[in-house]
Amino acid sequence: MTVAAIHQPQYLPYLGFFHKIAQCDVFVVLDDVQFHRRGLQHRNRIKTSAGLQWLTVPVTQGSHQRLNEVRINPTDPWQRKHTNALRSSYGRAQYFDLFGPELIGQLQRPWESLWELNMSLLTMTLDMLEIKKSIVYSSQLNSSGQRSELLVNLCRSVGATTYLSGPGGKRYMDLAVFEASGVAVAWQDFTYPTYAQLFPALGFIPDLSIVDALFCCGPQTISFLKE
Repeated sequence: MTVAAIHQPQYLPYLGFFHKIAQCDVFVVLDDVQFHRRGLQHRNRIKTSAGLQWLTVPVTQGSHQRLNEVRINPTDPWQRKHTNALRSSYGRAQYFDLFGPELIGQLQRPWESLWELNMSLLTMTLDMLEIKKSIVYSSQLNSSGQRSELLVNLCRSVGATTYLSGPGGKRYMDLAVFEASGVAVAWQDFTYPTYAQLFPALGFIPDLSIVDALFCCGPQTISFLKE
């Protein structure tokens, strides 16, 4: 059995994103779908002393632009903002010195493409988490169709017999399409773990960017992804 997971690349995504990759054999990056402004493709959340803060990569976007065509706005000092936010919020975290310099070094490179930025950060984080999977881009597969039909065709293109979906897929997937194609569906079972975060007076906040767990838990983060 070969299991495929399929997802749009996100900016420093949350733990569940990496859990899904850890549970599959092949990860298909949906890089040629339409970009959605104010989605997680170009922003994510961290925990600060004042509560939640969004880190947003500014983009120059035309109508109906594909994700792999989106360019980063060169006039916005977003790299300095994100670097300062990470250092001020996590500089005292136990594992910031272990992972922070490499992450910040990646952020400060001269990025022009949002897709390239997201994928560079993704592969770097997978290395930190010791996750080694085959990664394929949907733009290279020339698979046709919409919604469930597209997912089935992408699975077929990479030789997958099972599609691993997040629980949200139950709201829009046509399971009859999968059944007719012979591609089985498995549902991701992920519960966000509780761990010692910074600023405990604010309470525990789940579903943050992966950086929160990495800086607070270090190598222990890997154990959250294997269940």
